[in-house]
Amino acid sequence: MATNILMPALSPTMEKGNLARWLKKEGDKIKSGDVIAEIETDKATMEYEATDEGTLAKIVVPEGTQDVAVNSVIAVMAVEGEDAKAAGAAAPKAAPPVAKPVEKPVEAKAAAAPPADAKKSEPAPDKPAAPAASAGGRVFASPLAKRLAKEAGVDLSRVSGSGPHGRVIARDIEDAKAGKGLRAPSGVPAAAAPGAAPAPAMSDKQILGLYEEGSYELIPHDGMRRTIAQRLTAAVQSMPTFYLTIDCDIGKLSSAREEINAAAGKDKDGKPVYKLSVNDFVIKAMALALQRIPEANVSWSEGAMLKHKHSDIGVAVALPFGLITPIIRNAETKSLSAISNEMKDLAARAKAKKLKPNEYQGGSSSVSNLGMYGIKDFTAVINPPQSSILAVGTGEERAVVRNGVIVPATIMSVTLSCDHRAIDGALGAELITAFRKLIENPVMMVV
Repeated sequence: MATNILMPALSPTMEKGNLARWLKKEGDKIKSGDVIAEIETDKATMEYEATDEGTLAKIVVPEGTQDVAVNSVIAVMAVEGEDAKAAGAAAPKAAPPVAKPVEKPVEAKAAAAPPADAKKSEPAPDKPAAPAASAGGRVFASPLAKRLAKEAGVDLSRVSGSGPHGRVIARDIEDAKAGKGLRAPSGVPAAAAPGAAPAPAMSDKQILGLYEEGSYELIPHDGMRRTIAQRLTAAVQSMPTFYLTIDCDIGKLSSAREEINAAAGKDKDGKPVYKLSVNDFVIKAMALALQRIPEANVSWSEGAMLKHKHSDIGVAVALPFGLITPIIRNAETKSLSAISNEMKDLAARAKAKKLKPNEYQGGSSSVSNLGMYGIKDFTAVINPPQSSILAVGTGEERAVVRNGVIVPATIMSVTLSCDHRAIDGALGAELITAFRKLIENPVMMVV
């Protein structure tokens, strides 16, 4: 009997993905473990391995198709002894993609000078989503949405469902966590309801109406950009954040870095086996600081505090199509040269969209470095479920006072963003102070 090949779920929260490329064609023999396709998630391109043997009878979803739902049929495989042509003829058809038309901008005249009777000519407001709860109080929601709501402590009865027939889906839970789409509890006016949704953002139509048609190019958002927008919006709206800035003298670090790089051995091609950057020292110092202040090596959840045993440090990597934070696992146990080489590998694979989900999800803290752009200091947005992130500025010569004398020094400003639910002000101060002691005395990182 023919076997349906389904769109895989490559991460716990994945609901759809893009079918980037087929590596097998119809009629090809397939063995268990063969890579048959490449699937794009919002942040990575992953290989899809076959779990059964047979013949690829029919490709249902062609390569290049975007937003393919998880568990939908993408191909059909005929088992041994079965007629591949017959199996292919009986294959289901691919679901048509859902079009998402971009609204046309309103006329410039109308935007500049609305007529006196504009209220009468205004279109009716958008029809609200169908209620998620039936008259009997039962809430209709997908299993994934129910799990996400339970984990986030969201009351499903207050969520407006956007799925078929008002069904609550995962996207609605993400909106609810950000304070959007929540209905007031029964008997409570919407304005007085706790967690009431904030004022809605401008619609596409309103935004486009502010610009002359033809004066811009519309570039559709890809999956990564949408995910970044959703996660950072949720982080800013749901996470009480405070910031701590401190100056670090990196004179000793700069000297040590030059000496270590000069002493590096050569590989068979005559290239240094490692070349340390300032950021490698920053990663190591942050990892050790979290070990010295273990109460700050935590993640907040509604049910309990997660106190991490190791320092898994995410490192922000800028990509042409967005931002990703690959993670150096157990960074406190690794040498500076190991961190340097691992970071180069992760950054290269991130740019090629070849990272696996476990290589960029989770982590206990992160580092974001804009020093190479000459930025003196800045604040970074925490990447949930982490509770902190260190923003690193450029190292520059500044005049400092030592023993009553003004002398030059190489100073680097760093700013620690902390989730106040998990890290109090004094605890955050201890963490950034521990970081400064390590970064100013790099020999302490190797003892």
